[in-house]
Amino acid sequence: MSERTATRTRETAETSIELELAIDGTGEADVDTGIGFFDHMLTSFAKHGLFDLTVDCDGDLAVDDHHTVEDVAIVLGEAFDEALGDRAGIVRYADRKVPLDEAVAGAVVDVSGRPRFYFDGAFSQAQIGDFTSDMARHFGESLAMNAGLTVHLEVASGENAHHEVEALFKALARTLDDATRLDDHREGTPSTKGTL
Repeated sequence: MSERTATRTRETAETSIELELAIDGTGEADVDTGIGFFDHMLTSFAKHGLFDLTVDCDGDLAVDDHHTVEDVAIVLGEAFDEALGDRAGIVRYADRKVPLDEAVAGAVVDVSGRPRFYFDGAFSQAQIGDFTSDMARHFGESLAMNAGLTVHLEVASGENAHHEVEALFKALARTLDDATRLDDHREGTPSTKGTL
């Protein structure tokens, strides 16, 4: 099996990002975005998805958190797309629900090559430290659009936005880990079209 890894950089007037991803990792993360809670979420995403992830982002946080979160998701999506290559042999579909105390979040993923995104639910508080809660939804959308994924995310219940967002990141991580795994029973691309 060839290594499913990618190294990506992105430079704009709003952010400067360097990112490394190994899909078949052990959950090691080295993350610095300047937003403490977002660093925590990306570290959790790597840990629970068993991805090795390095992210260094210098963003225009004097404006707000939007550009940093969005651009990191774009670059991470591009890295997944590159690392997956032709997607031959992958499981392709997966779904998970993850609890965190009172909160439950779910994710359904198709590593389809067709980017679509759907979200259902709401966050109990608008802000978590320097992180705007709704940026969790936008992170999922930007990741899906740039990785070529169909993603459905749901916050099913909760009373604390920290718990809701963390459950959402963990659910997405576990689902992506499941969907991107190599299937021992499959040799080619998991599509009747022969390509994804």
